[in-house]
Amino acid sequence: MKLKTRLMIAFFTILLIPIILSAMVIMVLGRYQIGAIEKTYGISGTTVESLSNPVRVMARATEKSYHELEKMISESPEKMEDATCLDEFNQRLAEQKAYLLVRKEDTITYIGTASGEAGYVIRQLPDYRDSDTTSENGMYLGGEAQSLVKQIDFKYPGGQEGSAFIVTNVSDVIPEVEDFFVDMLFCVVFVLVLTAFGLIFWIYRSVMGPIGKMQTAARNMKEGNLDFELRPEADDELGQLSMSLEDMRKRLKDNAEEKLAFDRESKELISNISHDLKTPVTTIKGYAEGIMDGVADTPEKVEKYVRTIYNKANEMDLLINELTLYSKIDTNRIPYNFSILSVNDYFNDCSEELSLELESKHIEFGYFNYVDAGVRVIADAEQIRRVIHNIINNSVKYMDKHKGKINLRVKDVGDFVQVELEDNGRGIASKDLPNIFDRFYRTDASRNSSKGGSGIGLSIVKKIIEEHGGKIWATSRENTGTTMYFVLRKYQEVPVNE
Repeated sequence: MKLKTRLMIAFFTILLIPIILSAMVIMVLGRYQIGAIEKTYGISGTTVESLSNPVRVMARATEKSYHELEKMISESPEKMEDATCLDEFNQRLAEQKAYLLVRKEDTITYIGTASGEAGYVIRQLPDYRDSDTTSENGMYLGGEAQSLVKQIDFKYPGGQEGSAFIVTNVSDVIPEVEDFFVDMLFCVVFVLVLTAFGLIFWIYRSVMGPIGKMQTAARNMKEGNLDFELRPEADDELGQLSMSLEDMRKRLKDNAEEKLAFDRESKELISNISHDLKTPVTTIKGYAEGIMDGVADTPEKVEKYVRTIYNKANEMDLLINELTLYSKIDTNRIPYNFSILSVNDYFNDCSEELSLELESKHIEFGYFNYVDAGVRVIADAEQIRRVIHNIINNSVKYMDKHKGKINLRVKDVGDFVQVELEDNGRGIASKDLPNIFDRFYRTDASRNSSKGGSGIGLSIVKKIIEEHGGKIWATSRENTGTTMYFVLRKYQEVPVNE
């Protein structure tokens, strides 16, 4: 899940979940408080909505007392002058947060609370027959009175006008209603905190988990430890970042391994150069000392010693040239001069050169061209000639037959031209065949210097063919011979629509 999606879910969750949970909590608390109110005040039919209007709850709380007072007045109006009876009734009203006032004509004859508290109410009491209240509603007195008054008018036995008032102080909220609002506030805050905590934990875990792994990975890479794997936990922005870090780790590891391989090859190169140069240098030194010491005491011996020194110097020069060439190719410092070459013309010329060269070495040469006239390739003529000569020289070097033979074949294979160079030399062992194009690789572990070479000839060939967009490979059988193959892509003109 993407981080953007998580944030959207968190946004809607923090809006909806608190509302839903708060509504559920309010309903549960409301039902509980309603039950407590109805049990305490002996009322019924109270709803959660009515709790938002404490005055209505207070009005309903005195319904039962209103009917009792109304019945007592209608049956025994004389009891309105009985202080004992009025005190008992007032005590029951006190349980409902109310008190009783009785007026006879214009005189208050009974006050069921402290006179100071009732003074503001008494001054605002309606006259006889001025108010029509019922058990379900009363008359609200504002100002400093802040009371709900239910009035019952009657006649005393002597005919005097009388009024009984049930007074409820609305400035004090019913405890159950007050508890309901306090609990509701607490629950809403609790729901908000719980929801926020849950969302923060969810986002923190989904974000900090991958970040923690990436921090560990970055620390390992900083310390040079690249032997680990960073797996993304999800397909999101952090997962993509983990994949990028993993790609960077792999690339750093590959570069480190390439550097180790390069260092190893450099050391091997130094060792190879030291070994390959030591033999001709020793030979040159020995023959030069023989001339200086007079060992070569005849013109024939001097000529032989000088010719040997010259040949060994040529071997050293050839080795140095190969190393210089490989260094330039490996660092892409040789500019290729690509041009369009006619396959037949080019390989016909090559075959003539090879025929004369191999004839002087008493090796039979065969040339077979199966390509139609007009077939062309894009190549660097000099570098392809170098490829052919390197392969031929390798074949000559390891030729072990009394009657050596090398064949050059050129074939048309679809979009490519395939060149085959076959010899009947000693062949290559199957275990060595996959490695012959590796730099500095030699099949002769003893590194017999009589064969010469630096071990990079075929690696140069491979590099040149690959730079031409081609491919090179070999097949071989021991004591039978080796065939080298490489392909070059044909040149094809693209017609232009006019």
